Amino acid sequence: MIWHQEFEPLQKIVSPNHQPLESNYQQPPTMNHNYQNMFSQNFQQLHNRINQTGSKILQFLQEFRRGKLTEGDKTQGLEVVENNLVQTLQNLQEQKYQVAVVAAMKAGKSTFLNAVIGADILASENAACTICRTDIKHISNGATPRLLEYRELKEQPVILVAGSAGEIQQKFLERTREIREKNNPDKTIRFEVEHPIEAISQIPSLAGFSLLDTPGPNEWESANFNTVKLKQTALEALRTCNAILFILNYTSYKDNAILDLFKEVVENRKEILNKDAGKVYFILNKVDLKTKKDPEIPEVINELKQELINFGFPNPRIYPAISRQGLLAKLIIKETATEFDIEEFEDSFSAKYSRKNEKGRKEIPLPSEIAPQALIDSNIPEIEKMVIQTITQNSGVNLLEDVLARLEKVVKGIEDSLNTQIQGWEIELETLKQKVEEYAEKADRANQQVLEVKKLVKQQEKKLIERFGQELKLFATDAKEQIKTEIEQLANSISDQSKFDKPTKSRGGLFREIFQGFDNLFNQVERQNSENIYKIRFKEEKDAEKLIKTINEYCSPHIQNLWVDVQDKMTRQGTKIREDLATEIQSKIQEISNQLSVYLGEYLQIKLNINPIIIPLLNFEGMIDDKVDKILDRIRYTENKQEVKKRNCKKDEIYFVNVEVKSFEVDLQAISQLICRRIDEQLKESKKVIDLVIQQQVKEDFRSAEMQIKDYTKKFQSELEALVWQRESQAGEAEKICSNLQVYQIKLSEYVAELDKLEKYLDELKKTKA
Repeated sequence: MIWHQEFEPLQKIVSPNHQPLESNYQQPPTMNHNYQNMFSQNFQQLHNRINQTGSKILQFLQEFRRGKLTEGDKTQGLEVVENNLVQTLQNLQEQKYQVAVVAAMKAGKSTFLNAVIGADILASENAACTICRTDIKHISNGATPRLLEYRELKEQPVILVAGSAGEIQQKFLERTREIREKNNPDKTIRFEVEHPIEAISQIPSLAGFSLLDTPGPNEWESANFNTVKLKQTALEALRTCNAILFILNYTSYKDNAILDLFKEVVENRKEILNKDAGKVYFILNKVDLKTKKDPEIPEVINELKQELINFGFPNPRIYPAISRQGLLAKLIIKETATEFDIEEFEDSFSAKYSRKNEKGRKEIPLPSEIAPQALIDSNIPEIEKMVIQTITQNSGVNLLEDVLARLEKVVKGIEDSLNTQIQGWEIELETLKQKVEEYAEKADRANQQVLEVKKLVKQQEKKLIERFGQELKLFATDAKEQIKTEIEQLANSISDQSKFDKPTKSRGGLFREIFQGFDNLFNQVERQNSENIYKIRFKEEKDAEKLIKTINEYCSPHIQNLWVDVQDKMTRQGTKIREDLATEIQSKIQEISNQLSVYLGEYLQIKLNINPIIIPLLNFEGMIDDKVDKILDRIRYTENKQEVKKRNCKKDEIYFVNVEVKSFEVDLQAISQLICRRIDEQLKESKKVIDLVIQQQVKEDFRSAEMQIKDYTKKFQSELEALVWQRESQAGEAEKICSNLQVYQIKLSEYVAELDKLEKYLDELKKTKA
């Protein structure tokens, strides 16, 4: 069990004075780093056997179909079965496994990722480097590493560079800086790094593995990016990934940034704390920075564990790590380390592996001698094993279970065809013709029953649409009320200048934005309408426009942020509702198929794929910008003539002069009403889109089951009709045809037995889960 080994590496990592606890360093033997634990090894073996068996069944099916064509049977009833089998084997090989890595800034996330990858490829610097999502996609060792950039509304990525890890790192760093400095003019949405991931290279069944580097909450503001999209990316990763790693910096794991991370990303995701807790892990990075005064690492981990439990995690799993040591050790072992890498390793990590020679003097072994043990002590291999074990035990096992069910369905379908044809040659021809007519009637009746199920599905679809409509209304109400409240607070604060000295936590974020945006608002405000406190008059036009601009820059992302939370909630709720609906469809269609199966003496298993409902992101960006002219219409220019008394010292007389005064008025209430109208307009259009998405995806769920019934009935209808034709035209070859069918039947029985064995192996594998 990995959990019981959690603290063991710490005995080798550091002691209070940064010296190894063991006085005499023993050089480890040359190591062949095997990242597979026993479960992963068994998973890989079972994966291989299932793939091999599936390939043999496919070959058998193709031969069987060719044989039927040779015998004059032109039916294509098994063509759909073959296509489904090809797709199943393709899914087995191309299954995607994703691990999300989330961290606050400066936690060492890039270094940790580099250590897992086994190459110094992701740049790390003091500024936030993770400006948007980056996918690290595993490729084979012989393929050329590449850096790709995906941009908004562009289907194809831009290839930034193809080459070595160093070239990719340099280009990545340059591009990151450029995007940050120029405010992302190309609308970059994510990067993709294609590079071999060392731990996965030994496990072919995980070829679809990728690491997702997601920006943490304190990085969301670092590059003038659309912060809502960054938050949406993080929530999506938490919702869909097979494992989640939170990277914490040993020196600052109690910082507010960590609390913000959990608050922003986890607080409203109760399933992460409950249902999905098994896929969440915490990596306490940089434990080599422990000083003599600090508590021992096991004490720190126990304290952190208790804090996480208090936060809501039922049984947090925490792993210490020295990512930089692990990365440098890997580079040295692979002989890809630069002189700078080796020098850094010697300066930072070699000393604790010193040993005494025959004369009692301390000697430091060569980096190549130390590296294998240093890699183990970094705890990176243990973490890699944990990640691999997690995805194989959960997503991997589910995949094998699904593939075996589909293979069994294929084999039983072929078996049914063989039994039907063999039996069809043994009964009287007139009886066979009668069976064909009866089956046609039952097939028609089954199709009518399917239509009745479709009516029930439409009722459930309506309920799903209504449920989402309620959520949309609730969001609109909350968003409008928040905006109205904040603008009202702003108007009242300006009205009562004595309360405008400094922002307070009780006031909304808009108030704070205005307070921080103006050095002294009252130097710019001429006066406030006593009858309507929402109308603010400024001395200069630029200050009136600045107020509008500040409101716009605050409200657009603020409402978007509210929407992302609702969107995430609706996606999760909708997925659950849709799963229930798919189960209901499956159950009702299964009843219909069973009726046909009883008639033909066979059984049909129906399997539905569940995909999450996709909710479009509401476009609140620039919500006021595109209607700013209407707001500016409410900034009225007024020219007044004001009488001013001035005394002429020379002539001692009073005279009047005309003084031109400009006054610009902003109507906060009008702005509030405009924002609320925009929210309603957006939701009206978005509801149409959401309704169409729900209708389309529920339709696809139903169609999946409906087509299986139709394919099933057509398959046997055509086979029975072909059998009648053969009986009438090839009666003299009956013995030969039946003999061939029996040969196929015997061969097929071997595959049935093999699938039974594989199912037993899978059951045994599931019992060994940690």
